Amino acid sequence: MDYKKGYSIIRCDRSGVFFGKVASLKGRTAKILKARQIYHWTEANTCLQIAKDGIGADSQVTVEVEELTLSDAIEVIPCTEKAEKIIEALPEWKA
Repeated sequence: MDYKKGYSIIRCDRSGVFFGKVASLKGRTAKILKARQIYHWTEANTCLQIAKDGIGADSQVTVEVEELTLSDAIEVIPCTEKAEKIIEALPEWKA
């Protein structure tokens, strides 16, 4: 599966776990479009399962930003259509 064809889960060394479209990846620097941080999740044990099955309705996923550059990306996992639909449909978690 090509990460440039859709959404991916991007796991970072220190900044957390993100959902978005990878525009570029050079070393550990990833430019992400339509990015949301997955702050807290349920119904998945690992980032691999998030990318495959999605997350629970009570998970906390932040507001979307048009573009984000991550300098500590260590894992990029393309999402299934099922996971994309579930995560996209979650409301923005904000104060």
